[in-house]
Amino acid sequence: MAGESVRRWSPGYPLDVARTLLPLRRGPADPSYRTTGDGAVWRASRTPAGVGTLRVLPHPAAGEVEATAWGPGADWLLDRLPALLGAEDRPEGLVLPPGPLRDAQRRTAAVRLSRTGLVLESLVPAILEQKVTTDEAYRAFRTLLRDFGTPAPGPAEGMRVAPSAREWAMIPSWEWHRAGVDPKRSATVMRAVRLAPRLEEASAMGHEEAFARLTAVPGVGVWTAAETLQRSNGDPDAVSVGDFHLPNLVGWALAGRPRSDDAQMLALLEPYRPHRYRVCRLLTTTGAHAPRYGPRLTPNDHRSR
Repeated sequence: MAGESVRRWSPGYPLDVARTLLPLRRGPADPSYRTTGDGAVWRASRTPAGVGTLRVLPHPAAGEVEATAWGPGADWLLDRLPALLGAEDRPEGLVLPPGPLRDAQRRTAAVRLSRTGLVLESLVPAILEQKVTTDEAYRAFRTLLRDFGTPAPGPAEGMRVAPSAREWAMIPSWEWHRAGVDPKRSATVMRAVRLAPRLEEASAMGHEEAFARLTAVPGVGVWTAAETLQRSNGDPDAVSVGDFHLPNLVGWALAGRPRSDDAQMLALLEPYRPHRYRVCRLLTTTGAHAPRYGPRLTPNDHRSR
């Protein structure tokens, strides 16, 4: 097809493309993310070089992946392919004693931490996920991309690229309301996109400096920064402090404690630094489930207010 660029790449390590890229998807109907029956993963992104669509097709028998890209951002996406597929991840740095965690590490050896190099792409949806159910956040993101995003280049019919910083800033207040986003979250997005060039610099920063850069934005707390840097930087130490379920999971799995707070969670994770986020991911695959207390988070319909 005209305008397409292709790259073949051999990772040299076990690689599950679908599970490695899955954290980049914002719900099953994310307009910027798609999977197809042939095993390919499609992503529509806004890169420093412009919009682009990337299709990643694994060829396990050959030990390689085939990546095809379209649009002005095609070359940028292909250049970043190894990082996207975990080439900069260092899972071997986490050495675990025998037990459920090491068993989980062995089972998930082909799942790497992806690094997109795109901060705003992960920051905006993370802000939308603050203090609401995931279904609410996914619906809002889907609505905003449908109405204000850019059609993805190439043959990705129906896919959308997220708005640019300027385009996010121009969305009227009533459109945020119609998408189900309350004024506090939309105001945080507005502050973030006005600082987009400075925030994008965090993609090349270390753990502490990147956190400081993002959390300097009012409304962007540690949870939002962690959820962003897990994806943009592939940060293996970015713990989602403030998560509704994570402290209880960590406390139950590592200490048999039915209820834990953030401070207790961080104390249990401290021996695993700088792989605390990696350990949290491994724990979700062990089958450990802390006892549930209290009601689930109730969805809010901000559109009715």
